[in-house]
Amino acid sequence: MGTDRRSLIVGTLAAGIIAQRAGAQTPPPAAAKVAPPKLPDPVQTIDLWPKGVPDAPATLPVEKVEERSTDPTYGDRAVTGIARPRMVVFRPEKPNGAAVLITPGGGYRLVVVDKEGYEMARWLAARGFTAFVLFYRLPGEGWTSGADTPLIDAQRAMRLIRDRATDYAIDPERVAAMGFSAGGHVCASLSTRFAVPVYPPVDAADKLSARPFCAAPIYPVVSMDPAIAHAGSRRLLLGENPSPGREAAWSPDQIVPADAPPHFLLHAEDDLVVPVENTLRMRAALKARKVPVETHLFEQGGHGFGLRRAVGKPVEVWPDLWRAWARSTGLG
Repeated sequence: MGTDRRSLIVGTLAAGIIAQRAGAQTPPPAAAKVAPPKLPDPVQTIDLWPKGVPDAPATLPVEKVEERSTDPTYGDRAVTGIARPRMVVFRPEKPNGAAVLITPGGGYRLVVVDKEGYEMARWLAARGFTAFVLFYRLPGEGWTSGADTPLIDAQRAMRLIRDRATDYAIDPERVAAMGFSAGGHVCASLSTRFAVPVYPPVDAADKLSARPFCAAPIYPVVSMDPAIAHAGSRRLLLGENPSPGREAAWSPDQIVPADAPPHFLLHAEDDLVVPVENTLRMRAALKARKVPVETHLFEQGGHGFGLRRAVGKPVEVWPDLWRAWARSTGLG
């Protein structure tokens, strides 16, 4: 990676940093090269594993942040090598008592923190929601927990939000999950495998439920069936030639429990990266289990539209659709 303006390496999280005192918190990445007007970056983080990250490889990955945007008016940072997983907190001026855990996408190769993280978190905070953007570990970077690694971080994050609910004026029951693309797979894995033990408890927070109050996988990677899977996500999650059993085990549509939370599903039918069939299969599986599900399909939108790329298209209404649906669930 070069040293030009598009490739900024801003952090190294090696073993010495991991071993810092439990009270230390990892700062957010350096600010985007041009901060949106009146929309500053957050300053508070919550480390998931202050006593040591589980399942660490002998050599920890080195965290890097790449600025991918060529537009001087906004940033588009992508993070790799996350060795100290954490949540970045966006606090509203007037909390409505609800929280949303956001898992950005990036094909399990990186975590896109602006387009599918910070931008949505700002939108939510402006409407009273406390938003937590999750910097989750990537499964292809040597963690011995392999395909479970992102889910481990997501379960832990949900429990920590509930454990600290009073600090943020949050109702611990009203904690939702929202994820985009491969982060949608993290979200859907959490909403279907919330009760599956994937790590040993480390403190009192781990006695709390990891079940989201409701879940919103947005243009999500869902199925590991090679006929419709996002090939890169499938390879990084499961390897080159996973067995049919492994494909099914990591396909949320194949493992929906009867007590799964209500779901909001959204996809564009012209998505050439993650086929819309991923969302259709998830909807069918939820319906089969009689889990409430709201589904919105748009003719145009492509993939990875988030908020910014939806502007000027019919799909730009999707956040308001989600909010209206969220109210109907009792989230807020």
